[in-house]
Amino acid sequence: MTTSSGATGRDASTRLTVAMLWLLIGVFVLYPLCRLLAMTFWGENGFTFENLKPFVSSWYDQQAAVNSILLGFSVGLAGTILGFIFAFAVTRLQMPSWAKFIISAITILPLISPPFTSSIALTLLLGPNGMILTLLGIEDFNFYGFWGTFISETLTFFPVAFMTLSTILSRIDPNLEDAAYSLGASSLTVFRTVTMPLAVPGIANAFLLVFSCSLADFATPQVLGGHSFPVLPTQAYLQITGMYDFKGGAALSFMLLIPALIVYLLQHYWVSRKNFVTVSGKAGGRSSIHGPGLLVTTVMSVVIASVIALIIAIYSVIVLGSVVKVWGVDNSITFANYEYVMTHGIKAIKDTLLIACIGTPLGGLLAVLVGYVTTRLKVRGHKTLETASLLNYTLPGTVVGIAYIIAFNDKPIVLTGTIYILIAAYVFRYSSAGIRNVIAALSQIDPSIEEASRSLGTSSVKTFTSITIPLVLPAILSGMKYLFIHSMTAISATIFLVSVHWTLITTRILECMTELQFAQACAFSVVLILLVFMASGAMTLLARVLCRNGDTIGAR
Repeated sequence: MTTSSGATGRDASTRLTVAMLWLLIGVFVLYPLCRLLAMTFWGENGFTFENLKPFVSSWYDQQAAVNSILLGFSVGLAGTILGFIFAFAVTRLQMPSWAKFIISAITILPLISPPFTSSIALTLLLGPNGMILTLLGIEDFNFYGFWGTFISETLTFFPVAFMTLSTILSRIDPNLEDAAYSLGASSLTVFRTVTMPLAVPGIANAFLLVFSCSLADFATPQVLGGHSFPVLPTQAYLQITGMYDFKGGAALSFMLLIPALIVYLLQHYWVSRKNFVTVSGKAGGRSSIHGPGLLVTTVMSVVIASVIALIIAIYSVIVLGSVVKVWGVDNSITFANYEYVMTHGIKAIKDTLLIACIGTPLGGLLAVLVGYVTTRLKVRGHKTLETASLLNYTLPGTVVGIAYIIAFNDKPIVLTGTIYILIAAYVFRYSSAGIRNVIAALSQIDPSIEEASRSLGTSSVKTFTSITIPLVLPAILSGMKYLFIHSMTAISATIFLVSVHWTLITTRILECMTELQFAQACAFSVVLILLVFMASGAMTLLARVLCRNGDTIGAR
């Protein structure tokens, strides 16, 4: 047992930690959302729907809402199908380990790149003076609109479904499929009656995730959609930045918030509760018979090869586009575009790295504190605290950005134009992965380890830093890596928050695209991808060293 003084200290530190977390989440999560809703539904005479009337009466805004839902559903369906095909290939089909590694590495590539990298490459291939159109002699071809946006978003977001479904498929007990094989079932029958039904919850979850990503995407529709294919995120952006109409932007954000919350509720209350227990704890070798049959396997292989070839082509075009003078006009090789980046874009590079380097450890600290408080301490309202801490991630980035610009543009808290608003946006939006990782890691650790430490007279703070932290360190570092990557590549939330004082590489890429400076946009993209690769590699090596030491400490 702990001493009374120790218990008192523990209570005091607990109360202080919980109060601090609620204060931070209240200021940077709940307060901006409340300000957004207040601006939408509160007028001079109190509660009102007047701010929604322009949306109701505007055919263009209504079309933007329909387009957002249509695009999200289409991308969700296509992305989930592609993600399942790739996940099934690396978990079920017979192929060398190196082939699975290459497929996984290439598939993940769009996730660590700017969200509109594919739109840049597709514009260079199929846009005005595009390589493919020039080779085929096609002049009157309009790639912009729904189909261009659909293809680009599908290539960008299907890796989300791949990561979700590969985990689900790898956790299905192979003995279940082998039992069906032993009863004489064909490969196609096993796929149809065993594998697919067990994967249904994961498939539904993957669809909802990809749908949410598409619904929240701002940059791709901005580049490829244009005026012919408006969506709610771009309309809200134009409403605020073009017309300085914060009430109109808030109203459009609310309309975007409705389908986002519906998707979140479906994911949280339906999908998360539909689980099949397939992990028996018994090891077993998988049958030598793999796959859903020769025909389906052949089709899957063709689809995978085609998509991988397209991804490689996209990034090859980005590299090639960065070293030509004027794409489609003067294709002579030059490094002037990189000189442009290192002169006119050096501030954006420094600002992006600084914001990411400050926000990443802060996000890691937030993740471990929220995870520990909600999992170990289980104070009153811990479930509410956990939900509130994840709220910013469930909301579309456009909604978060508009909420921040509304909340922190005037008293009592003025952060507009400062580095703090950008850091806060990243920390309280992308620390969600770390929070979930820490919660999952703590749920697997026997609490008696920490209780034994405290029973020997060790303070709760000392136990937390010397026992708990080392044990959950891999989960913390994984979440920090996720936050860093998104801090480098995200744009939906922060497009509203940049200023002349603080800018980002992604916003510079978007500026180059809107000004038709494709070569400079490609150069910025290459530099950003290289920075993310190098930083991710360094963080991976650091994680291996720290986690090895952490395991030693935890064991002691």
